[in-house]
Amino acid sequence: MILICDDDLTVQTSLTLVLKRAGYEVATASNPQETVDFVRHTCPQLILMDMNYSNTTTGEEGLELLAKVRIFCPAVPVILITAWGSINLAVQGIRAGAFDFITKPWNNLALLKTIQTAIQLQESEEKETDGKETERTDRFEKIIGKSALLQQILNTISRISRTNAPVLITGESGTGKELIAEAIHENSNRQGKPFVKVNLGGISQSLFESEMFGHKQGAFTDARHDRTGRFELADKGTIFLDEIGELDMVCQVKLLRVLQDQTFEPLGESRPRQVDTRIICATNKNLPEMVAQGKFREDLFYRINLITIQMPALRERLEDIPLLVDHFTQKQAKQNNLSPIEISQEAYGYLKKLPYHGNIRELKNLVERTILISGKKIITDADFKKQYIEVPSSQPVSGNTILSLERVEKEMIQKAVELYGCNHSKIATALGLTRQTLYRRLEKYDIKLPE
Repeated sequence: MILICDDDLTVQTSLTLVLKRAGYEVATASNPQETVDFVRHTCPQLILMDMNYSNTTTGEEGLELLAKVRIFCPAVPVILITAWGSINLAVQGIRAGAFDFITKPWNNLALLKTIQTAIQLQESEEKETDGKETERTDRFEKIIGKSALLQQILNTISRISRTNAPVLITGESGTGKELIAEAIHENSNRQGKPFVKVNLGGISQSLFESEMFGHKQGAFTDARHDRTGRFELADKGTIFLDEIGELDMVCQVKLLRVLQDQTFEPLGESRPRQVDTRIICATNKNLPEMVAQGKFREDLFYRINLITIQMPALRERLEDIPLLVDHFTQKQAKQNNLSPIEISQEAYGYLKKLPYHGNIRELKNLVERTILISGKKIITDADFKKQYIEVPSSQPVSGNTILSLERVEKEMIQKAVELYGCNHSKIATALGLTRQTLYRRLEKYDIKLPE
C-alpha cells in the first residue's frame, strides 16, 4: 500500500489514478494529523508526502511531519513532493531521512520508477536482514580479486543491480570504476540493452547539449545532419557518466533536469522526448567537499548518489595483486601469441611493496611493459625494477595500511552521517553495509547520530 499525504484534492486524485493503474493499493491523507493517525496503526510500503499544508511555503510542516512519520514507521521510504523552485526544501528533507523527492509537475514514468526503486531497495534490505538472500549467481568475470573489500563491493552490486537506483562510484583514478559500472549493468534487468559511456571531462560546455541530448539539422551553423544524443542512445539501458566532478555549473543544471523528469529536448526541437535510462556516475573528486565550496550542486549530488560505492585503492587490497598479475600476464601472452610466462615469487613480493598511485591501471601497464621488453619466459623482481616508473602521488599515503584503512572507514562513516543525518538505511546503503554492520561500526568508532 502507498500512502499519499497532500492537501490538494487534484494532486491526490491524479496520483491515485497513476498508482492504481500501476497495480498499487492506495490510501490518502489530507493533512498532517490524518497522516500521523494513519501511521500509528498501519505502516505502508511507501509514503508520498507534500512539503506544505497551509498558505506558507517554508516546508517546515513537511519536515515536522516527516520526523513524526519516521517515529512510527522508521523503515518506510518517504518520497517528498515539492515545486521545482523549492528543491532546497527537498534537500533538507533528504537530510532528515527522506528517500527521494519529485517535483511538480511530475513525470508519471519517472515517478513510478522512483517508487519501484524505493520498494525494491527496502525489500532487498529486509531479505538480507532476515538472512533469506538466495545464493549469488552474479556475473563478475571481468572483476579480479578475492579481498574482503572487493567482496563487500560485489555484495553491494548483488543487492542493488536489479533496481533502477542511481549509483555514484567514487575512488582514485585507476581503481576500476568503469568495470564496476559495467558489472551493475550486466547484472541488472537491463542486461543486453545499451551501456553508453560518457567522459564528461572531455565535453566542453558549448557541446554538452548536442552531445548529451542530440540536435536537429539546422539547429546551429554546423548542424548539417540530425544527431542522436547519448541519453537517447542509452534508452532502455544504462548511461555511465564518468568524471562527473568535472562538469561545470551550467551543465549541471541541464543534467539535473533530465535526471529529474527522464525527459530531454534535442537542440532545435521543442517537443520533449521520454527516455528510460539508469544513471551510473563516477568521480575521483570529493563531491561533498565540492558541494560545500559551491562548485557542485547539492540537489544534483543527492539525485546521483542514492547508492554510493567507494572503490578501494590497490594498496588497500594487496592480497589481490598476484591474481591481477596472473590475469594481465595470461592476457598479454594470448594477445601477442607468446609462450606461457611465469612470474617468480620474489617478483610478487616486490610488486606488493610498490605504492601504486595509479592503482590497477599502473600495475597493468607495468606488467605488460615488463613482459614485452624483457622477452623472458620467467619474469623476476629485477625485471620489474628495470621497468618501474614511479608516478608522483597527488594524495598522501600512510605507511601503516591498517591504521590508514580504519581512519578512512571512520571518515567515510562520519561523512555519510553528515549527509544523511539519522537515516540508518540511507547511511548503510551509501556505505555498502548492512544495518547490523553499520551499528557495529558506529559503536566501534563511537559515532553518534544526530537527534
